[in-house]
Amino acid sequence: MNNDNRPYVCPAEFSGSLDNPIRRLFHNPRKILGPFINKGMTVLDLGCGPGYFTGELANLVGEEGKVIAADLQEKMLARMAIKIKAMGVENRVEQHKCSADKIGLMKKVDFVLAFWMVHEVPDQLGMFFELQNILSSGGRILVIEPKIHVPSAAFAKTIAYSETAGFEIIERPKVVISRSVLLSVRSNK
Repeated sequence: MNNDNRPYVCPAEFSGSLDNPIRRLFHNPRKILGPFINKGMTVLDLGCGPGYFTGELANLVGEEGKVIAADLQEKMLARMAIKIKAMGVENRVEQHKCSADKIGLMKKVDFVLAFWMVHEVPDQLGMFFELQNILSSGGRILVIEPKIHVPSAAFAKTIAYSETAGFEIIERPKVVISRSVLLSVRSNK
């Protein structure tokens, strides 16, 4: 938390720590995301930062798919744009600037990746309710949080917020040094 009780948001100046070759040893984007992404999907990379996962998401959705790279920092979006252009997938990626208290996306998506960012959201319950409106039928959310910043009790609270907003756990994928959960909209059976 900052001194004014707002969650800390990783500044763009530290984006090099989020996107470096050593990280691939622990967080290989294709290995983490491959089981959940299909060609032609529309994916929201929420809190995309410098685009560590964005480029691989664009490869996974293929030419028929779309990745919406969303962040609240212009500098992160600019760094992400440089990265995806260098990868040659910029035609599959759309940038979206969030506000401090709202995602603000008006499109439907099939999948949401929220990697190491939910703990930075001041109103997690509101975020999950907003995601409920963004997800297409059958859509899923992969929430992954860092163990170093998010103790198990805090992660349980995040899951409780998601459940209050109408989601249910469908899987708990293993991700190194992280707590993770795959969510879908709860069925009313």
